Parts: sequence; structure tokens; C-alpha cells
Amino acid sequence: MKIVIGLDGQSSGEKALEFAKDIATNSNDCALIVVYVIEWSPFSFQTAEENAERHKRREEEISIAMERVVDPAVATLKDAGHSARAIVRHGDVADTIDDIAHSEGASQIVVARSSAGGLTSRIFGSSTANLVMNARVPVTVVA
Repeated sequence: MKIVIGLDGQSSGEKALEFAKDIATNSNDCALIVVYVIEWSPFSFQTAEENAERHKRREEEISIAMERVVDPAVATLKDAGHSARAIVRHGDVADTIDDIAHSEGASQIVVARSSAGGLTSRIFGSSTANLVMNARVPVTVVA
């Protein structure tokens, strides 16, 4: 069994990590894939110089996400005796997590409910809500 854990870089992501770790502890053979998505829209019109700078910025963001969020999470899982690895990508959060889960053959996605809210998320929906509505595998949302 494979479980994709979507982290958000906030304390709510720790709840998802702990929940998935508990599932793995109670399973015979479970691989955990820690995923962090940097929100990024490809739809931007820029000059060649701006595109070069954008690429450099993307690489820096991936490095920072690995160092600050994903590597510590993977280390925690491995220290607990679990099989774990990390993926960091740019894109739409819900679509990217779903694509990763589908391509990896995951049986479940675990995410935490974001503490962010307000009028904007009620009107347009959150990444978590979009993932729940559109994912090709079951999604568990940890409160």
C-alpha cells in the first residue's frame, strides 16, 4: 500500500503526517510519499529575462521546501521505521497531489484541513476541498 501525505508547511500538515504514520504502523507493508506543492501558475506572460529569473526562483523554492518542510518530515517517518520518500513540485495543489497519487499508484491521500478560511475560500473553494471533490483515489482529511 502507498499513501500520499500532502503537507502545507503549517502545523496542520503535522496532523496529516501523524495520521498517515499511524496507518503505516498498523499496516504490514506501507510506503509513505510526502508531497509538498508550491502553488504556481504557468499562465503568465513574461520576457525572456523574466522567464530565466522565474526558473531560478522555482529551483530555490524547491530547495527551501525540501530543507524546511519535506526532509524533516521524511526523517521523522524513517526514524519511526517507515519507508518514506519526498516529492516537491510546482503547480495547482489539488491537481498536482492527485496526479502524483495516481502516477505512484497510491491507495490513499492524507491531508489536513487548512486553518485558513474567509470569504475567498468559501466562494472559490480550498485546495483541500478541490482535492476531495476531484481526486482519483480516496482522500482522508484530518481536522
